[in-house]
Amino acid sequence: MKITIGRSDKADFPELSLSEIDVKIDSGAYTSSIHCSDIQEISVNGEPFIQFTLLDPEHPFYNHTKFKFKNYASKIVKSSNGIAEKRFMIHTKIVIFNKTFPIYLTLSERKDMTFPVLLGRKFLNKKFVIDTAKKNLSHKLKNK
Repeated sequence: MKITIGRSDKADFPELSLSEIDVKIDSGAYTSSIHCSDIQEISVNGEPFIQFTLLDPEHPFYNHTKFKFKNYASKIVKSSNGIAEKRFMIHTKIVIFNKTFPIYLTLSERKDMTFPVLLGRKFLNKKFVIDTAKKNLSHKLKNK
């Protein structure tokens, strides 16, 4: 049975030390993405890693932490303005509706966006039904 999700909510990303971060449900986007700054490929003992800082200094949850992921990929993503760009993608976990799900997130600089996280169709598919009249359905459950 599919879970009803509203147009926006709050979710936890335990591996990224984020809790109750605003997420926008974006059925127009194929992939899910998270706002990062200072995204760069680095080498540690000859092994490739992706390193990034979540959010940006203006965001209230910004904590200066540099994250490193060994398991990452890059993919070409076409943004809403039609411009294709190479983005890095990590595999992590999201906690929403009191359940933990695996999720792929592309790393993007979304500084001027209202929501730091977008949940796209690839994640939503087969798990959720969107009710655009509602919001924070998961967050309300969490705080009961």
